[in-house]
Amino acid sequence: MDLSIEPLTPDLWPAFDDLFDTTGAVGRCWCMYWRIGSSYRDRPPEENRAALLDIVAEGPPPGLLAMVDGRAVGWCQMTARDQLPAMDRGRTLARVDDVPVWAISCFSIRRGWRKKGVASALAAAAAEFARDHGAEAIEAYPLDADQTPSSSFTGYQSMFEALGFEEIERRSPARPIMRLSLG
Repeated sequence: MDLSIEPLTPDLWPAFDDLFDTTGAVGRCWCMYWRIGSSYRDRPPEENRAALLDIVAEGPPPGLLAMVDGRAVGWCQMTARDQLPAMDRGRTLARVDDVPVWAISCFSIRRGWRKKGVASALAAAAAEFARDHGAEAIEAYPLDADQTPSSSFTGYQSMFEALGFEEIERRSPARPIMRLSLG
């Protein structure tokens, strides 16, 4: 697989737009849930799309795209956790401490590319990107597949463990908070 991982910048927006232009969950959310909370559901999908496009235009990149032959096959939203205030609204994912972490908050992998290592490649690249941009640590909020049969836009605990992330807190049986120190 000739996979390249690229930050989402305005020049790659058409590839991202193609990945997200669906009638499913990602086509409605446009990665706005952790930014504005459940009110993303009250807005037309086009408004969420426009809001993310504005974020991309302003920079820095809000995440990474996995590309194959010029086509986006995967996405990972990754940014400073301060950009995702809805994470602190509930007890399950509230901040663990005062470390200024970055957060891997969601994935979208194109059908036909799932279970081929795309999410793992994106998560590994997200950690490197965060390190290169001065982050002390990066967190993930995956599901524990042993505790829930749910599919996950956040990845699974086992994937992050394989990348060196460690569980630092668990306030819900199915959702650990995992962290990788980058220092």
